[in-house]
Amino acid sequence: MKHPFFSSTLRELQLFAHAWRFWATFALVVLIFAVSGPYGTSERMTFGVRLGYWLMVHAAAWTIAICLSVMAEVALRERLGNTLMRMMIGSLVAALPIGFALGVIDFAFSGAWNGTSNGLHRAFMALPLCALFCLLTYTAMHRQIAEVSALAQMPSPQTATMASAEPEILVRLKPQNRGPLVRLSVEDHYTEVCTTRGRELVLLRFADALKELGDTPGLRVHRSHWVADAHVEKLRRENGKLFVVMKDGAEIPVSRPNMDAVKTRFGHL
Repeated sequence: MKHPFFSSTLRELQLFAHAWRFWATFALVVLIFAVSGPYGTSERMTFGVRLGYWLMVHAAAWTIAICLSVMAEVALRERLGNTLMRMMIGSLVAALPIGFALGVIDFAFSGAWNGTSNGLHRAFMALPLCALFCLLTYTAMHRQIAEVSALAQMPSPQTATMASAEPEILVRLKPQNRGPLVRLSVEDHYTEVCTTRGRELVLLRFADALKELGDTPGLRVHRSHWVADAHVEKLRRENGKLFVVMKDGAEIPVSRPNMDAVKTRFGHL
């Protein structure tokens, strides 16, 4: 079983990896540094070398800062309520490894190693940049971070069963899709979960999904379909085939082995 800290951290890191705003901001910052050539890089390097240098610098700095910011955001959730403050702590701590990473990059470009004291000096100089980076990141992505953070704090299916009468499978859904179950259907290797608030595909075997329905009254009407009693409207027959008509208008086929059970359960509707 994955530790909650690592699973939550990976979830938030994936958020950055798939965020086009983040990558657009990164590319813009690298370009600005390459064109302006701060810290004497415009005098020492051609534009092509300068672009490569600042690309490496920012890639290393942003990677370290993001990883430590996310780790702090996850680790301090129960101790510190403000998301920005949690991320800021991690970002400022990142200044130390960033300082030494910049020393390695300078060594790669100049061939001169400036020692530990210079690494500490770079770390001190990186502090305001780390704070600025954290503010920019939070401003651009605080909504997504808050949404992932809220989802990560939801209890696991096992915990939900003990603490609540809600079906376990609802914990697997996005918060906006959680509601009374309507039906389940097989969709390739996924199970489509339909509630009164929406639909969502869950990477879960159908047989396992059925085990997470809890006490929700319902019936498996087909090898690929389960329906909740409360949302069945009526039965309909066409060309010898039987269908369960749901209150939302969906028509679910009934397999021959399940016909008698379906008629007994819903035949009075």
